[in-house]
Amino acid sequence: MSLIFNSEIINYSFPPKPDNLSQDEKIYWKIKIKNLLKEKNAVIVAHYYTNPDVQALAEETGGCVADSLEMARFGNSHSALTLMVAGVRFMGETAKILNPKKTVLMPTLQAECSLDISCPIDKFHSFCNDHPDRTIVVYANTSVAVKANADWVVTSSIAIEVISYLHSIGKKIIWAPDRHLGRYITQKTGADILCWNGTCIVHEEFKTQGLKHMKILYPNAAVLVHPESPQSIVELADVIGSTSQLIKAAYSLPNKQMIVATDRGIFYKMQQAVPDKELIEAPTAGVGATCRSCAHCPWMAINSLQSIANGLEYGGNAHEICLDPKTSQDALIPLKRMLSFASKIKNNFK
Repeated sequence: MSLIFNSEIINYSFPPKPDNLSQDEKIYWKIKIKNLLKEKNAVIVAHYYTNPDVQALAEETGGCVADSLEMARFGNSHSALTLMVAGVRFMGETAKILNPKKTVLMPTLQAECSLDISCPIDKFHSFCNDHPDRTIVVYANTSVAVKANADWVVTSSIAIEVISYLHSIGKKIIWAPDRHLGRYITQKTGADILCWNGTCIVHEEFKTQGLKHMKILYPNAAVLVHPESPQSIVELADVIGSTSQLIKAAYSLPNKQMIVATDRGIFYKMQQAVPDKELIEAPTAGVGATCRSCAHCPWMAINSLQSIANGLEYGGNAHEICLDPKTSQDALIPLKRMLSFASKIKNNFK
């Protein structure tokens, strides 16, 4: 795998965390949201990394809590005219690409993703033009413009299968933006991959020495790692996989303790799957450190009950996803390619 190193250092501007709500305030906002969902013919599509209160409300109201691939599938198949996407902006954009006639809202359009930010379309477009012989595969954690420039869009749950297929038919690959996931895919498939140098600020912060120490403290625990993590962390894993794959692994493994190296938002659904098991956060830079996320995405954290209610009630420029029709149509092609490929894989296992 070759890396393309971005020349500039990205300075992220993180939003303030929402205020903690009292139990009475939570009840108030949940009742309000439930009424608004009915009024707007809307459904909540939430990611595993959002606040547990948000995930619980999505479940209570017939919505979806899932990884980005399942979120895309759910939003595409549900009959609701309005989708409230609780996650980060690329997820809302993906929902709008797949559902151009539906209204797609988000609790806030300020919910960014460090991988998306690290891959600006102008630089990426120029780079792709310099390597016209390569098939362009981009992670779902990218802007609509980057997707429109790609041949394939993939999520972590299907990336290895897609790259293996392309490698089998002799394709050389451009991969963007996550370098750790790109390295992992290269090792698993043997494909010729030229990789953009982006990272997830959450997974980048897991620390090798801390995890080794954790394994000593919990010798019978299984270590579950997302492949966006650095190689030194991946090498310590018992299971490597997407969010949905890690939840399935926690259920299927016999271990009664799980050390989990991904965003701690996953604990809500994982604990549902394994109520009798102990879930332990993998160490980042530690308590009191200056890490930028400390195992929780700061942008996912701003999806609050209050912001969901405001988005449903007011919509507008602060909440509604609006895309250029031509760019959206171009991005739909690689997205549909992924969904079609995923459906074929799913059917093969029936």
